[in-house]
Amino acid sequence: MGYSTGFVVRRIIVNFVVCNMKRVLIITYYWPPTGGSGVQRWVKFAKYLPQYGWQPVIFTPSNPEQLAVDESLLKEIPQEAEVIRTPIHEPYNFYRKLTRKKAGTQVNPINSQKKSVKQKIAIWLRGNLFVPDPRISWVKPSVKYLVEYLKKHPVDIMVTTGPPQSMHLIGRGVKKATGLNWLADFRDPWTEMFYFKHLGLWPLAKRKHFRLESAVLAEADATISVTPRVQKDFQAKTDKPVLLVTNGFDESDFAAQENTTENGFTIVHTGLFAADGNPLNLWDVLSKMCSQDAAFAKALKIRLIGKTDTEIIRAIVSRGLADNLSAEGYLPHDSTVLAQRSADILILPLRREPEYSKVYPGKIFEYLAARRPVLGIGQEDGAAADLLKECEAGEMFGWDRTDEIEQFINLEWLRRCNGESRTLNSNIDRYSRRMLTEELTGIFERVAEEMRTRVNDDRQANDAGDDTGDDTAERCRRMIQMNDTDEQY
Repeated sequence: MGYSTGFVVRRIIVNFVVCNMKRVLIITYYWPPTGGSGVQRWVKFAKYLPQYGWQPVIFTPSNPEQLAVDESLLKEIPQEAEVIRTPIHEPYNFYRKLTRKKAGTQVNPINSQKKSVKQKIAIWLRGNLFVPDPRISWVKPSVKYLVEYLKKHPVDIMVTTGPPQSMHLIGRGVKKATGLNWLADFRDPWTEMFYFKHLGLWPLAKRKHFRLESAVLAEADATISVTPRVQKDFQAKTDKPVLLVTNGFDESDFAAQENTTENGFTIVHTGLFAADGNPLNLWDVLSKMCSQDAAFAKALKIRLIGKTDTEIIRAIVSRGLADNLSAEGYLPHDSTVLAQRSADILILPLRREPEYSKVYPGKIFEYLAARRPVLGIGQEDGAAADLLKECEAGEMFGWDRTDEIEQFINLEWLRRCNGESRTLNSNIDRYSRRMLTEELTGIFERVAEEMRTRVNDDRQANDAGDDTGDDTAERCRRMIQMNDTDEQY
């Protein structure tokens, strides 16, 4: 099959541009067409990296476990990106046979909720046999593959992003073999993650988790965290720098759509909705308001977009709100953005776990970009509450503050009845994906320059007749020499 002249010309231009770019190897489990919150961060970084002179080289499984599929995310991948896929073997089919659970029936079975005996056994096996996680079997073959790949296709820096934390172990192995500079990006904590205490770990497995976490923090050239509180926790565990690059929103997703409101009064939740974050007081308030106000009952629509635990659906239906509920499952990302922008209220229920107070739910930044009032239910002194306050985007109420929740909803309902359209105008530019990518590439440049400085120092030592230069610096020198030739492409 022949290619059009236009296609050939575009490929020549792209290849020319790529040849003049620095290269970053990104090791990630989640990549399109996989959908969901885990994929967004690095897809968006990859989208904007070429604008700052960096070619993303993605290393990802060819057959990952997919809780959601979103083909629309494929268009976010820039033409300059190189995507490498290799197979992975995972134990999830065994888990489903043991628990008799279909894929996607629970948002996260590892929580404080009541478990069946089979579920407890499955979680214990997962926690104690697969450390740090069930993707551990991909580590050795990935290290072997990448070490050979990098001999012919050198890169300037490597990033691993977890969870799953096994991705960091791949980076650790590549670092040991090549000396390549390495940034460990933690989208969530490791041993201080809220579900860590629910894994049923025996002492040996728990010690191994802590040992591996310490090794990653010590051996990576720098660690990246996504919230200030988690950054502080990681920094207390290592002498290496721990940097902050938050998640964010892509302004191009929102620029293409105007803020509108649907008919009726719409309350929207997007993304994962777990049973241990079920806001029962919110459903109680909505049920009460419907029973007292026929117009509100007729107008109310509760839209749940994304993977939602069945326990949440049951809680809503049991309060007489079945006719108001629209549980829509996973939608393409552009449709999710449209739903956010057309909401009267965006709800942000947090998990009932003390550790969760340190993190930002991934959806919070798109909520900010939607510029609709955000009703948070959770830790009032947590990171998410601080962000809502900073951006004047809404309020966070504790799980027992039912009256205040009712007042918040009533105020927005009255505004809607009076024909008022409330669009928030806070300054959130610092959380745009483009600006965050610029910040990230600044980190890349500093780390890459440190590597070049080490190599130059080693060259000077060798020129002076010093034969004791360390092997790591020598490996870095060879990689840079390769990168400075025309053999790369």
